[in-house]
Amino acid sequence: MEFPLSQVVVHPLLTAPIGSSLLKLAGPTTAVMVVQTFVAIAETFIFGQLGTEALAGFALVFPLMMMMTMMAAGGMGGGVAAAMARTLGAGRRDDARALILHALVLGAVLAMLFTLLAWTAAPALYQLLGGEGLALEHALTYSNVLFTGSIAIWANFFLSALLRGGGDAATPGRYMLISSLVQVPLSYVLALGIGDWPGLGMAGPAVSALLTSAVSALLQARALWGGKLGFTPALGGLALQGRLFWDILKVGLIASFSAFTANLTAMMVTGLVGRFGVAALAGYGIGVRLEFMLVPLAFGIGSGLTTIVGVAAGANEWQRAVRAAWFGSLVAGLGIGTFGWIVALVPEGWARLFTSDREVIAATVSYITHVAPFYCLFGVGMTLSFASQGANRMAPPFAAGIARLIVATVGGWYAVEILGWGLHGVFTAIAVGMITFGALIAGPLLIRPWRRRA
Repeated sequence: MEFPLSQVVVHPLLTAPIGSSLLKLAGPTTAVMVVQTFVAIAETFIFGQLGTEALAGFALVFPLMMMMTMMAAGGMGGGVAAAMARTLGAGRRDDARALILHALVLGAVLAMLFTLLAWTAAPALYQLLGGEGLALEHALTYSNVLFTGSIAIWANFFLSALLRGGGDAATPGRYMLISSLVQVPLSYVLALGIGDWPGLGMAGPAVSALLTSAVSALLQARALWGGKLGFTPALGGLALQGRLFWDILKVGLIASFSAFTANLTAMMVTGLVGRFGVAALAGYGIGVRLEFMLVPLAFGIGSGLTTIVGVAAGANEWQRAVRAAWFGSLVAGLGIGTFGWIVALVPEGWARLFTSDREVIAATVSYITHVAPFYCLFGVGMTLSFASQGANRMAPPFAAGIARLIVATVGGWYAVEILGWGLHGVFTAIAVGMITFGALIAGPLLIRPWRRRA
């Protein structure tokens, strides 16, 4: 049913139980993210089949790739979802319609920026991180293909954010689930070949990611223009307005900076690890892949919180917003923490899924045993940062991201250069940074809950 744009409608998320609302919103997205976790595992296996140098090359690109993904899905994408949720929570349907155009324009601009970055600054960055020889060559092949077509990735995540912000998580969840299931066999064939065809090597998984993202984006656009949010979008006849861009950017910029600091942390730590050789770099790539695979799990629950909290904030229902934030973050902390402890108990088994090289296995085991026990705090911090997007209360996530960057990088350097702890010292600093991150986001909300600004 399509509602008149001028009609003020009380959003159902203002009255529905928080638990069932979160399940409805987070369920489809979490299912997609769980599948994408296995996609990440499978693609790491594919890179492993291409050799240790390929694993090392992927580890060089991984922080920049994840920075873009986190910005598109949880940074700027979170800003898009939060703006749509607050707008609909306040009953401003005219602005909701116009937000769609503004989000798509913003996504196209950001995609072009990442493409430019990949072709200009990325090669020097990979060298700075320790890339050389065949590992660097593999990194550049994967990077150039992926970032050149990044507009498909941005469109996919922004269209998903618009639908989720309006309370429809099932539609993007369904299409992204299908694309994720197709991505693994397509990546395998494109990377390793089939029959007499040798495949594309490192370019294969990148091409697979772009093709599946493009198809998912087209399907979501069709659903959006089919009236899934209660109105039919229109790109024509709407003037671009600074205030609507700002509705997205006031959350998206800070959330993206938080994503940037998280990935800058990973890049700088990668540089520290790279000093210990290719085997250490490959082992760290396998280990850190585990951490970043938990980001989608936190995103599944966090994206639901962005919508619930955003709708409540738009309607000035702040007690409901706080209750929803704590409920979702504690659920995420418990689930992610349990996963972390399970892997920490069998770290060598995890490492052997991807490699048989003893030095690589040793580095992977060291990373997991130092860091994985603290994934629970990582889960709480990540989901509360998504809830903060809906509330437009971004100061604690901003401070926590900077603190984690300092602790993990400066602390890692100090552990190596001053204390002489070697690679284990770098991983210890990563763990302490994760503890700091969770505490600095949860602490302020516990001491001073969100309330209406004067």
